[in-house]
Amino acid sequence: MKNATLRQLKVFEAVANHLSFSRAAEELHLTQPAVSMQVQALAEQAGLPLFEQLGKKIFLTIAGEEVLRHARRIAQQMREADEAVAAIRGAKGGRLNIGVVSTAKYFAPRLLVAFRKLYPETDLRLRVHNRETIVRLLEENQIDMAMMGVPPSDFETVSSVFADQPHVIIGAADHPLAGRRRIAPAELAAEPFLIREPGSGTRGAMERFFAESEVRLTDTTELLGNETVKQAVMAGMGITFISEHTIGLELAAGRIVKLNVTGTPVMRRWYVVQRADKLVLPITAAFLDFVRTQGPRLIVEQAPILPPARKNPRR
Repeated sequence: MKNATLRQLKVFEAVANHLSFSRAAEELHLTQPAVSMQVQALAEQAGLPLFEQLGKKIFLTIAGEEVLRHARRIAQQMREADEAVAAIRGAKGGRLNIGVVSTAKYFAPRLLVAFRKLYPETDLRLRVHNRETIVRLLEENQIDMAMMGVPPSDFETVSSVFADQPHVIIGAADHPLAGRRRIAPAELAAEPFLIREPGSGTRGAMERFFAESEVRLTDTTELLGNETVKQAVMAGMGITFISEHTIGLELAAGRIVKLNVTGTPVMRRWYVVQRADKLVLPITAAFLDFVRTQGPRLIVEQAPILPPARKNPRR
């Protein structure tokens, strides 16, 4: 494939990301025939089909998956080259692709806004997924760094702790256990318990907590995402194990309460993680230093300022 062009690889990667020629065309501001032509030219270079169509859907072939892996690596290397040259020229910006686990979305925007005030020329791109997806994006070099609870162990990374992450058990404000002191974990075994989806870091921490307490939950409902779980708790569907960083507004409004369960809060850590072989450019180093020094202050969930109650007008 020595005659493949960067343009062909870029178009192919867009189609592979969307598994759609039409959506790739929209993203690249090209016509669909132009996209098809570029992909076909690349397939001819490879000597094998890169996509296969089953019904109305397209899928990557084995050859396509291999080309995609290298295309992403080439695109990343070209971007790093651009940013390295920009740094030599004295530029104070660059692009940063940051991935965060879904629990971190409650504070990540504050970090990015504060960083942009220091480096206004930086192009920041934020991707929010569950832990399993963020780990995959990091491994595939689709993001420059990740914020998560536990660094991955199946490939080499460099990570730094930048803040504590307390996890608590919450219930609706009128839950029978609200106000109780020193609730034993065993008392929760038969409680309706709301759990996060597989691949969630919060779920993993919850499972470790109850395993260490030798408690087996017998009435569980699996829900997708922190927001769904919180809404279900407020509706009285059950109790849940959740990061304290996600519940500041609901606590302040009195919609939920923290249950005084022995062994909680479960203290985890927030890490900022990179691949070990990742080139650390000046703007990346600046962001890493910013997160380590400013993160602990910025991620604290601020209680909302509620408006004062209106007084009845004088008659």
